[in-house]
Amino acid sequence: MASTGEAVVNPAHVGNKKKPPARYWDEPKEEGKDDNKVGKDGKQTGETLPQKHVEKTKKRKKDEVQGDEKNVISGKSDPFPGSAHIPKDRMQKFKRRDKIKKPPRQHYKLKEMMARSDEASEMAEKQAARLDLLLPEDAGFLEGDEDEDTCTISQEDISDAVDITSASKYFNLKLSQFGPYRLDYSRTGRHLLLGGRRGHIACIDWQSKQLKCEINVMESINDVKWLHSEAMYAVAQKKWLYIYDSNGIELHCIRKFNDVLRMQFLPYHFLLATVSATSFLQYLDVSVGKEVAAICTKTGRLDVMCQNPQNAIIHLGHSNGTVSLWSPNQKDALVKMLCHQGAVRSVAVDKTGTYMVTSGMDKKLKVYDIRAFKPLKSYFLPAGASCLSLSQRGLLSAATGDIVQVYRDVCSTPVTKPYMAHRVQRTVWGMHFCPFEDVLGVGHGEGFTSMLIPGAGEPNFDGLDANPYRSAKQRQEWEVKALLEKVQPELISLDPSELGHLDQATFQQRHQDRVQALGFDPLATQKFVPRYKKKGRSSAGSIERRKRQVANEDLREEIQQSAEDKMKIEKERKEREKKDTLLSSKRSALDRFKK
Repeated sequence: MASTGEAVVNPAHVGNKKKPPARYWDEPKEEGKDDNKVGKDGKQTGETLPQKHVEKTKKRKKDEVQGDEKNVISGKSDPFPGSAHIPKDRMQKFKRRDKIKKPPRQHYKLKEMMARSDEASEMAEKQAARLDLLLPEDAGFLEGDEDEDTCTISQEDISDAVDITSASKYFNLKLSQFGPYRLDYSRTGRHLLLGGRRGHIACIDWQSKQLKCEINVMESINDVKWLHSEAMYAVAQKKWLYIYDSNGIELHCIRKFNDVLRMQFLPYHFLLATVSATSFLQYLDVSVGKEVAAICTKTGRLDVMCQNPQNAIIHLGHSNGTVSLWSPNQKDALVKMLCHQGAVRSVAVDKTGTYMVTSGMDKKLKVYDIRAFKPLKSYFLPAGASCLSLSQRGLLSAATGDIVQVYRDVCSTPVTKPYMAHRVQRTVWGMHFCPFEDVLGVGHGEGFTSMLIPGAGEPNFDGLDANPYRSAKQRQEWEVKALLEKVQPELISLDPSELGHLDQATFQQRHQDRVQALGFDPLATQKFVPRYKKKGRSSAGSIERRKRQVANEDLREEIQQSAEDKMKIEKERKEREKKDTLLSSKRSALDRFKK
């Protein structure tokens, strides 16, 4: 029988906690070690640690492990840490702007906003430079065998050598009844618009050879032009300008625009520019249907016209050999250039807005640098060129009678022979390169011919601007966005970079007028800049209050002196009036004769 001092006490089962199950992320216990260790002071060291401290320790260890994993690949350290290097020339290609000079310290909110803008711009430049390597397509040109000229290769030989899809892009449409034909491709390069001289109009999805609409207006047609999308197009008929939809239904008849000969559409301004036989240049805003400007050029019949895609300036060729540049903001020509000794027959401008190519009755083809308005190269063509067209990659097509010749690198290097040549059945009346395709469309007296020109089109398109594969829903969304971002016609200028510059001459003249009006220069002395204070004491209101307290401090003495002079003059005037009243109060002997 046990004694009272050695009695066994059974512990209560309620106080015992259930042991948690083991998890794979828990660290295994080392052998020979016990969690319930007793220290020197008799306290347990394992179970008595606070739960929060244990969780923080585990979290810190986990973060350290993750941080180590980021710096290694497959358990080994990265031999090339950081992002990939981008060449400077590629960064310069996508450079948007220079870094903005940051304001003083007190404008901390503006400083942060400008810093974020610079970071976003730099990140966009880097991403565009990196993704430039991933562009799937590349431009290729036609290369002949040894001692073989590429201009001797026929279109039939090219169509037999290429794949089936590319070969289907070479075709002829025999339309001899209503020719000759003018043509225009849509901005996406998907749709083709044909207009015959005798009234025939056809809209075609030329890649799938699907006819959208076909009508005859029973009137002579001078020119046809797609508008902002393939849903509407404009037709310059004998008397007036008409707008049709893609089904051939007449939408508008604009009688203000009469005797129109040539048209150009400015896509970012939604402006349709027309020239007429009465020497008028007119602009129509197709988004609201209003005439923006009507300019009388006073140069006679206008039938040579093109646009500069870079700055939306209209180039007109005249019968006296000059080429004039026009904007809807001015009634006079911006620039007049004497280009040929005879009448100008055709004008074309490349997509960068740097070079202009002209052809005239003097049988010469000239290349001009528009930045300096100087001729770079001059070529003699035996029969002259009646139609010119420049592709997205810089190829120049020139039509001489029924022969179409294509030249390569006309602007940069001297050219001695054509790149390609082709003969059509009758005289060429219209010619245009298809965007994003190696195709040249030629309209002539016998119909239409689609030629294969390797290296003519831009291989990579911008899906947000002109997407050849967009759906109807995407086209509708793009149209809404384009209308919201429409550029006003007042912003059309010869140098678009001048829009962000300050007119120093006007500013100096205004400053001189202000100095003459005030009698002193308000900008001569340095302005007071309040010191930046914390705890909300540098708000806009408190800063303006402190500025008003010290405003005109340098003029206070002058103002005070002028006020004292005014008070002195007023005091003298009052004393003089007082003396006069005293003298007038005394009666004299002659007062009795006054009535």
